[in-house]
Amino acid sequence: MPKKHSQFVCQQCEASFPKWQGQCNDCKAWNTLVEEAVLSKSEANIANIRGIDEIVTTFPEVKLVETTKNRFSTTMEELDRVLGGGLVPGMVTLVGGEPGIGKSTLLTQVVVGLLTAPEQKKHLSGEVLYVSGEESPSQISIRVNRYLEKEQKNSSGKVIKSDPKKKLKNLVFVTSTNVEEVVSVMTKRKPSLVVIDSIQTMRTAELTGASGSVGQIRQSTEKITQIAKALHIPVFFVGHVTKDGAIAGPKVLEHIVDAVIEISGERSGQLRLVRALKNRFGATDEVGVFQHDDYGLAEVKNPSELFLEQAAQDVPGSATVCVMEGTRPLLIEVQALVNYSQLAMPRRVGRGIELSRIQVLAAVLQKHAKLPLDSNDVFLNAAGGFKIKEPAVDLGLAVAIASSLKNKKIPRKIIFIGEVGLLGEIRKVSFLEKRKKEAKRLGFSKIFSKETHGTVKEVLQDLGLL
Repeated sequence: MPKKHSQFVCQQCEASFPKWQGQCNDCKAWNTLVEEAVLSKSEANIANIRGIDEIVTTFPEVKLVETTKNRFSTTMEELDRVLGGGLVPGMVTLVGGEPGIGKSTLLTQVVVGLLTAPEQKKHLSGEVLYVSGEESPSQISIRVNRYLEKEQKNSSGKVIKSDPKKKLKNLVFVTSTNVEEVVSVMTKRKPSLVVIDSIQTMRTAELTGASGSVGQIRQSTEKITQIAKALHIPVFFVGHVTKDGAIAGPKVLEHIVDAVIEISGERSGQLRLVRALKNRFGATDEVGVFQHDDYGLAEVKNPSELFLEQAAQDVPGSATVCVMEGTRPLLIEVQALVNYSQLAMPRRVGRGIELSRIQVLAAVLQKHAKLPLDSNDVFLNAAGGFKIKEPAVDLGLAVAIASSLKNKKIPRKIIFIGEVGLLGEIRKVSFLEKRKKEAKRLGFSKIFSKETHGTVKEVLQDLGLL
């Protein structure tokens, strides 16, 4: 096959050049040239070759099989929640996260779960391709066997002997970084699922750039996505992240795929949170909770209980709040540390909480509750690695700050739900009944909200913090 020509196109003004250079001669922008394949005349006039009738479809001719009817589970409820209920035929998903966070581990468990679950046979009638450009089949098998060991244990903890080769006979490893080879394998074998680990290692012979370059990533993604859509094959891409935490590669990569999910959490900790940044087949506000164990990633079916088990007991500065992650209410602990400041401008520091929110709450407490926060540093933390953005936690944060300042404990069976306005009033929040139901289920006897108190000052007086 003759080698296709390529050119370098400026991403700012779309000027083209025969070879790479640091600055665009037309718009004078630096580092904006990206290698792209040059289409031949036959490819440029593909509509004339295939015929107009092949690329035009009327609405009555469309077969509605993409979303709900043929959607199937990944065998992991937490991941299904993030994906909108499971996988859709032809769905292309990009999985991002820091090195060592558990991207390959999660997808390995999905593959093993789908191949070993009897109820998934009707959806996985073919093979599962695991395309690895970073690891050898023996290295991947270590993860597979580790997870199988967990699946083979019965309730007494004894290992049930079984032959994994029989269960995973349809698991096929492909050790290639050439996109054309991968597409050829997909076309011939027509697998039921494909995992590309990782997209940054793939390259096409049409371009001269190294693996991981902008042009190579974009071209490789487009080729695999095109064949996945044509054959209705679900595909998972593993994506690296940059030092800034963004998924490596061009932003267009996220536009090509159907879903982008991110795995976050402290590498030194056990908790892993899976969120959808984009999802054409579901909501983007759901979160899946996992816990790292000796075998891989274990699902946390009731995360509120897990977070509250780790909460500090009877310590000043600790309060319980309820946040909504999609349609799921989660009870978490917020912590405050207020200490006398030696600085002319006291510090306001938050981990998982916006700095502007801390500054507003400190000003409200000083103005309306007469708390001397102008001479104290305020540190706030959302336990469990959560990033809190909704205002429903304002009341809990304010109470935690006052509790730390006064060095007085807050009763453990009280939960705080409410937004605090600039006038010190407590405002009603959305999904209040669902939050209250979750709090009562976990044994909270008192719920402080707009329904019980009008202002944050009244709450502090009721708790003996004023």
